Amino acid sequence: MCEQKAWPDDGTRPILDSIYEVYINLGPGLLESVYEKALMMELASRGMRVKNQVPVRAYYKGIDLQMDFRLDLLVNDTVVIELKSVEQLLPVHEKQLLTYLKLADKQLGLLVNFNESYLKRGIKRIVNGLKEDK
Repeated sequence: MCEQKAWPDDGTRPILDSIYEVYINLGPGLLESVYEKALMMELASRGMRVKNQVPVRAYYKGIDLQMDFRLDLLVNDTVVIELKSVEQLLPVHEKQLLTYLKLADKQLGLLVNFNESYLKRGIKRIVNGLKEDK
């Protein structure tokens, strides 16, 4: 019998519940922007502070590159959510989120692919360069 890996108690349970609620109501296959808008509404309805398309400035050796990257969602100023609606998550998606976390000086990120027939396979937790499957 396989032991199920427990998700750490890091305060993301209400965020995950919101993600599942959006998925249950909308299903897979829509544009990322639809999930972003719906998830913003769901998170806010649960009392969380959520911002979307948060600009994060890029620097190279301390020099401002005058370029911003955009975080899909920032929840309670601590958790970055990167949304996808793709055939499958790739390692580049995980690296992208990790880079966003570093640039934004955040510790925790959730990578979510809504285009999954079983959503649990489409959620990755990224922390300090470590990745864990949900």
